[in-house]
Amino acid sequence: MQKVVITICSINYLAQAKTLGDSLMKHNPDYTFLIGLVDRLDQSPVDKSLLPDYPLLELHTIGIEDLDEMCARYDITELNTAVKPYFLDYVYQNYPEAQLVHYFDPDIVIYQPLTEVEAGLQNHSLFLTPHTLLAYPDDACSPNERGLLNTGLYNLGFIGTKRSETTQHFLQWWKDRLFDQCYIDLANGMFVDQLWVNFAPIFYKDVFVSRHLGLNMAYWNLHERQISNDNEPYLVNNQYPLIFFHFSGYSPEKPTEISKYQDRYSFQEKGDVASLFDYYAQALIANGHKELKPLPCFYIKAPEKAPVKRYLRVRKYASMPFRWIITLIENA
Repeated sequence: MQKVVITICSINYLAQAKTLGDSLMKHNPDYTFLIGLVDRLDQSPVDKSLLPDYPLLELHTIGIEDLDEMCARYDITELNTAVKPYFLDYVYQNYPEAQLVHYFDPDIVIYQPLTEVEAGLQNHSLFLTPHTLLAYPDDACSPNERGLLNTGLYNLGFIGTKRSETTQHFLQWWKDRLFDQCYIDLANGMFVDQLWVNFAPIFYKDVFVSRHLGLNMAYWNLHERQISNDNEPYLVNNQYPLIFFHFSGYSPEKPTEISKYQDRYSFQEKGDVASLFDYYAQALIANGHKELKPLPCFYIKAPEKAPVKRYLRVRKYASMPFRWIITLIENA
């Protein structure tokens, strides 16, 4: 049985993708690791020596109908999330031996074998992790429950799947929705791919929702989870092995900031996770983060500068002598 993990990113996130892949293979050598690349290598100035030694599946090669239309519609975050079910479906179609195919965001590190995920999929087709299992303090800090009502109950930085009729149907439904409804548009009930998956446990019976505290630990659940020891293997709350940590919103350029998306904790209050972040920053730098981060995505075009209308140019030049006279009088 083939088991696959795929991540998706543009060239500027390949350091994160390599860090994820290395951590996966360290603890799960029986898995195949793939990178779905939302970019064009033949159109990029990237130094090829910085490319990770994992298969790169370029977006234009996986057969998305009307891909140009999707690319024109979305920004880089929206596009990278909109193509998620397309890449998952592509793996199932082109890797016939694959029975388990999991998606991980590139900014994740895996610390254990994925046996907990595999166990949950024995009798289920989809495996989800909620953002939180306990209520947040009732204060003005972020994250909070109101935010999750806008962005989704489950974090789609990870989803585990098994080859099945349910998975096939789910991916087709998800593709249909994300083709033209994967915006960050909270006022209209959209938050990329993630908010749609609130429906998954309702639409499908064989969805496993995990309550394991060592899965998808991240800034959004630090209020309920604490790393109990200083070295691997890490434990969460003295009970659960840390299986993977999601460094969402972290940048080594701001090493004192847990995530740009939260203001609930600093490392002063959450010193238990500091060693994880120290390692992660070093790994990103070693994997070419500084060189890769500035590289633009081929599919995201800079907005065109709006032309200055002719009547505005005429008004500008017509007013110049009067401005000169006023300045002369004021300085007299």
